[in-house]
Amino acid sequence: MHTPSRTELSLTSSSAGCGCCSTDKGIAAGAEAVGVEYPLEGLTCGGCVASVEKAVAAVKGVDTATVELAPAGVSRLVVSGPADPSAVRDAVTSAGYSLTS
Repeated sequence: MHTPSRTELSLTSSSAGCGCCSTDKGIAAGAEAVGVEYPLEGLTCGGCVASVEKAVAAVKGVDTATVELAPAGVSRLVVSGPADPSAVRDAVTSAGYSLTS
């Protein structure tokens, strides 16, 4: 009998979520996020992360947009490129979320 290949995901503490939506998602092992950081409120899952990343990535001047999810707290959006901060804020708002001050 053939057993299909499985991807092993690491488990994290319950406050950070499971291995598929932990706060390390989107950051390569050993890599440091470089860019402007924005604190985000209201994100609870990978779908929220995808919505924000897609909206911000469409902003003129954004090279990359990566969200580090913190379901029970303040998540972090890291944007690289010469994008206007007010355009980034507008994109986050249009996705249904908000930046914290």
